[in-house]
Amino acid sequence: MENTLPSIPAKRYFTIGEVGDLCGVKPHVLRYWEQEFTQLRPMKRRGNRRYYQHHEVLMIRKIRDLLYEQGFTISGARNKMQEILEAEREKRRSSGLPDDDIGADVDLASAEPEITVPSDIAMRAQQVAQLRAELQEIRTLLLLN
Repeated sequence: MENTLPSIPAKRYFTIGEVGDLCGVKPHVLRYWEQEFTQLRPMKRRGNRRYYQHHEVLMIRKIRDLLYEQGFTISGARNKMQEILEAEREKRRSSGLPDDDIGADVDLASAEPEITVPSDIAMRAQQVAQLRAELQEIRTLLLLN
């Protein structure tokens, strides 16, 4: 069933509605799963609006698969998710990688290809630096007059 879900777009954050559409789950179910699965912690901003990252969407798809396709109970799915994360932690430790923020790197959807997002952070930082310099120049001109 997971194969019929749409592909995950290459963007940094997703709203609860977008995640619901991407995972085939209603928003109230996602909010409930947040209470049941401690690994699922979307960022909350203004007015407690939830913003999910790519790894959390993959995690939700895995939870959905465990519950709806494989027939796990909530408790069983919670235990299985913990096993997956522990196995990934151990794998990272044995390869010498830090195990902090482990959920961000866990491939919870083994059939789901990892989406790579082109990094334009350096370009944006350069643009910000140019804008800052231009604004400083304008400020200097305004203060002289």
